[in-house]
Amino acid sequence: MSTLSRRKLITAGVAAAAGATGLAVAAKLAGRYGLIPPDSGGVYGPGETLTYAVQRLLTRHSMAREFSRSQISAKPLMNEVDPPSDEFKRLQEGRFADWRVAVDGMVAQPRSFTLAELKSYPQRSHITMIQCEEGWSYIAEWIGAPLSHVLEVAGALPQARYVVYRSIQPDWWESIDMADALHPQTLLAYGMNGDEIPVGFGGPLRLRVTRQVGYKSVKYITRITVTDSLKQFGKGLGSASPEAGYAWYAGI
Repeated sequence: MSTLSRRKLITAGVAAAAGATGLAVAAKLAGRYGLIPPDSGGVYGPGETLTYAVQRLLTRHSMAREFSRSQISAKPLMNEVDPPSDEFKRLQEGRFADWRVAVDGMVAQPRSFTLAELKSYPQRSHITMIQCEEGWSYIAEWIGAPLSHVLEVAGALPQARYVVYRSIQPDWWESIDMADALHPQTLLAYGMNGDEIPVGFGGPLRLRVTRQVGYKSVKYITRITVTDSLKQFGKGLGSASPEAGYAWYAGI
């Protein structure tokens, strides 16, 4: 059976199960194919599972919409962030020359990357919309190194399933599955609209996840951990978002 027809069959089965016998049965069917999100427990768990499973089956390789340069927002919204720490201020005074992002976990060569190293890698840019769960959005150009390339340099192991990424702000962390981590539009972004990313928008380094809502595009990235399980991180829900009441998978 071809991959496409198999996906159609699985998706149809998940949808039919949801309509015929409830979301709980759909969750069991999704589990058979390894499509259970880490926040699948609780009242909303079956719905979260159905959303994640169907979107992954249908849109695993899809691209987020890209816009023309004339459509870049004139006044993008700079949402509030916590006051910078002393460590951040020190790095900023040095024009972030000492900024490092560590890559560890299930990789052959754990290491840290400087901004200069990231800028030396093949560069990709895209003009995409960032959308917030609170209802606002803007269109901007993002420039950076594909996360897939950085993971390749570090030697991500084939059994890896997730990437956990952390901000210099200690309570701000997220994770994505390998489908998004290896997606060509997922960037370790250091540029915005033809210049360096302003601090208010996540500079010097932001993980831009184009196919999910804004809170997945964490600012001030300092650490990336490759793993096959999210149970040992935080409360085991996959990221800070579900711990605060949002969905782990927030596809758009």
